[in-house]
Amino acid sequence: MAELWYGGTIYTMSQEGEQVEAVVTKNGRIEMAGALEDVMKKWEGSIDVEHHLQGQVMYPGFVDSHLHIIGHGERLLRLDLSFMKSPEEVKEAVSSHASQLPPGEWLIGEGWNENQWSNPRIIHKSELDEISTDHPIMLTRVCRHALLANSKAMELAGVTEDSVDPQGGKIVRDHRGATTGYFLDAAQDPIKAAMPDYSQSYLEKAVSVAVEDLTRNGIVGGHSEDLNYYGGFRKTYSAFQNSIGDHQSKFRAHLLVHHEVLDDMLTEGLTYKSGSDFVELGAIKIFSDGAIGGRTALLSESYEDDKGNRGMAIHQEEHLAQLVKKARKHNLPVAVHAIGDEAVAMITRILNGVPDAPHRDRIIHAQFMRDELYDQVKTTNSIVDIQPTFVSSDFPWVLERIGEHRLKNAYPWKSLLQSGIPCAGGSDAPIEEINPLLAIQAAVTRKSVHDQKVYGREQCLTMYEAISLYTRGSAYAIHEESRRGQILEGYDADFTIFDRDLFALHPDRLLEANVTRTVVDGTVVYQR
Repeated sequence: MAELWYGGTIYTMSQEGEQVEAVVTKNGRIEMAGALEDVMKKWEGSIDVEHHLQGQVMYPGFVDSHLHIIGHGERLLRLDLSFMKSPEEVKEAVSSHASQLPPGEWLIGEGWNENQWSNPRIIHKSELDEISTDHPIMLTRVCRHALLANSKAMELAGVTEDSVDPQGGKIVRDHRGATTGYFLDAAQDPIKAAMPDYSQSYLEKAVSVAVEDLTRNGIVGGHSEDLNYYGGFRKTYSAFQNSIGDHQSKFRAHLLVHHEVLDDMLTEGLTYKSGSDFVELGAIKIFSDGAIGGRTALLSESYEDDKGNRGMAIHQEEHLAQLVKKARKHNLPVAVHAIGDEAVAMITRILNGVPDAPHRDRIIHAQFMRDELYDQVKTTNSIVDIQPTFVSSDFPWVLERIGEHRLKNAYPWKSLLQSGIPCAGGSDAPIEEINPLLAIQAAVTRKSVHDQKVYGREQCLTMYEAISLYTRGSAYAIHEESRRGQILEGYDADFTIFDRDLFALHPDRLLEANVTRTVVDGTVVYQR
């Protein structure tokens, strides 16, 4: 069935400003894009459905290149702490939620961020114990590299005053050496392992709720990392397969495979790009460091506000190299979380010392660089996944961590692109909001939502560069640049349609634009 899309502005994104008047789609593919007169002449009598855009603006479908789909669904289903402005407000919400739970049930909260509080302190386990010693309480920090637990949760996890820090993690203690209930990176694992198993129906609901919200925000696909946290590879993979792909829930889910479930994937005879057009497997995900909020991102110099602390390597370099080599043994690319400049340097050394995979590797975040690192990253077969909204949410507090002298190479999106390093754009939801307009605005303006100041003006992107992160960039990241990310003949019929032109709006007014339709595989999956 051939369908005609016309009557508005249609950006191909093939080059800046390029537009066509009409697009014909059939069986989920673009059959023709060009002048309306030419399209009507060629397809006269063959158009079954016409979609008049009513002056609206169509782009290639936006794809979030780095998020956690189930985690985003959980944020929508669970106690959301991300907008709270004080520890007292968090505790009040936790207390209210506890009163609604059956005795003994785990209380799980998502997204607290002390940097948004007027008193940016860490809540102590004794404060959570005052709320409940019956309910195990686990509150995940916004970065997901730290959590808070009460004494009941620690008891169930087998964490005691004698527990030692694992490699790549830290059990935070007070000045007397007593545990505080604050756990960083790998030290979180025992708490999470003590939680009840996730049911299949819960996982499928989380996926469905997340995808519904993503398409409402104009997002046609996402590159997600979920396969090691919810009961194992098969269970989680099945949740995606069972929730995505029918007529009303079409969505392009590209699933990174955590290195701890690599063997599970291989045992099932699966590899990179196994799956379907809607749920497919991606690169092998590895963490090399932590996060800047908890001071566990691995830096080459000490943190400005914690002298002597340079962060934390999740794996020693030799072990990290072995994980990469294991992926290469099976001809697989890797996707490595590296926030600090020393983490980026470490993975770059490793990638330059192993054969290239047939598909591109990914360095995720690269929030802090050094002058010499750009050329070193460029020599790898890698793209960099960036999250522009980190700029708007992390400044100005991040300056306390890094100091003014590191600002020029902090969140260096423009420098990466100017160095010839391909970049893709995402949200890292549920850490940040999924709305791609927030990310595009942050990339273009670099304004903090906290004080409205611009940080690192020389790193501002153009509107075309920013939108390209979500279109051409995300397609390039997974070797789909010849069929996705542009409106061209032969490409997938994935579109994001707004009620106004993003290129014509002042960047400060981007959020006034509304998604009117989201189209995946030629199917309208969301209509405002």
